[in-house]
Amino acid sequence: MNTARRYRAVLLGVLLLCSPIADAAGWQSVLPSPRLVGQGDFRYFGFRIYTARLWVSEGASADGSAPYALELTYHRNISRTQFVERSIDEIRRIFGRQVSDAQLARWQGYMQQAFTDVQPGAQLTGVYLPGKGCQFYSRDKQLADIADPEFAHAFFAIWLNEKTRDSDLRRQLLAGAR
Repeated sequence: MNTARRYRAVLLGVLLLCSPIADAAGWQSVLPSPRLVGQGDFRYFGFRIYTARLWVSEGASADGSAPYALELTYHRNISRTQFVERSIDEIRRIFGRQVSDAQLARWQGYMQQAFTDVQPGAQLTGVYLPGKGCQFYSRDKQLADIADPEFAHAFFAIWLNEKTRDSDLRRQLLAGAR
């Protein structure tokens, strides 16, 4: 093998080895040295639907002033449509008239594009970016980058707002908050 071919083969090998590493960073590239704040299970009529974990960067707090990630690992099949409809219902319940029908319709469109159907073992992670919006990942693959801070605030309120439907899960998620 001549030197040029060997160089190309080595370069191709390096690129193939490095590409998965870069992709594997996923949401963790936004949160350097992530620290688990808390975790808990969401149950519906006794059935475990998903396990939620709240992550922040080492040294940051989970008060919304710094980016954080909410990771959901599913234990049931849930369609994108179910996920979106339930999210809109919860945002409407928490914020009531503070959110217009036009906002809800726009946010529903964001979620339809960002979310996927899930099966047991699927993992979706949302990253809250204060003042900017949010990003969504399936495992380490980015699904969406939504530049709408109001949507991001409303979406993550489903789990972290004082009016959340599952106050026990909220308490577990925020257990290690500083």
